[in-house]
Amino acid sequence: MIAYILRRIAYAIPILIGVNVVTFLLFFTVNTPDDVARMHLGLKRVTPEAIAKWKAERGYDKPLFFNTKLSGGGQLTDTIFYEKSVRMFALDFGAADDGRDIAREIGARMWPSLAVAVPVFAVGLLAYIAFALVVAFFRATYIDFWGVVMCVAMMSISAMFYIIGGQYLVSKLWHLTPISGFAGGADAFKFVVLPAAIGIVGSFGASTRLYRTFFLEEINKDYVRTARAKGLSEVTVLFKHVLKNALIPILTGAVVAIPFLFMGSLITESFFGIPGLGSYTIDAINSQDFGVVRSMVFIGAVLYIVGLVLTDISYTLVDPRIRFE
Repeated sequence: MIAYILRRIAYAIPILIGVNVVTFLLFFTVNTPDDVARMHLGLKRVTPEAIAKWKAERGYDKPLFFNTKLSGGGQLTDTIFYEKSVRMFALDFGAADDGRDIAREIGARMWPSLAVAVPVFAVGLLAYIAFALVVAFFRATYIDFWGVVMCVAMMSISAMFYIIGGQYLVSKLWHLTPISGFAGGADAFKFVVLPAAIGIVGSFGASTRLYRTFFLEEINKDYVRTARAKGLSEVTVLFKHVLKNALIPILTGAVVAIPFLFMGSLITESFFGIPGLGSYTIDAINSQDFGVVRSMVFIGAVLYIVGLVLTDISYTLVDPRIRFE
């Protein structure tokens, strides 16, 4: 088991390095440090002195990969690639263009994102699986038909409709929750209940229909017919056999999504004024703060790889045969 996990981690290291290098090249070949400086200082009437000063204050005045002015290890370490990219492997994200420490901001904004994302993930997963089991149990009936119709209809509606409609109906008309904002402690509940509910409803149609497909594929297999021939009830077959064997494809999506709970939702946090990582990324993009954007891309890549490793580990728990392949 340990060897299996170590192999998966070893496979992930080259991927993370490649993502890091490609991200750096995209940022500093499409837009040179001079271009970044002009974006912040203004594209018109910017003097070369102002550009040089802005670059020196933020460490963009160094060579990209190789510093020929130095000797020894300084040729590699006194570069933009080492300062802005390699150091991220040690979780040293440096400072944003406005001077604030990026790691501190991430640590503070992670908790509001989790306050919304964890209920959406946990409650939503239970609701999606439960409803998918119901429509699979009543397959080829009116319950199954109208359940699929409802799922397709919910899939066809934009997430923006749920957000704006929920804010208007629940917050503006009924005055049940604040329309936006966030507070810590016990007061956080009234701020996160509406975005969490909208997050669950927004993914209900697609997730339920997907899980229903997984269950129906298992129901038509030989081992299910054998279980019925032994006299097991349909409920026992569904929960003891079908659900267990359908967990592998379900885990593929569910476990990978767990690390991204820390990243927050870009749209939801922006519309509800939640100071999480999603809104932090949107604000950085709008202000063209490449230090923050680059850090969030790196964290996203790390979390995605962690999700893949967790998925492989969860496979071995559901099907022990995988660990011996």
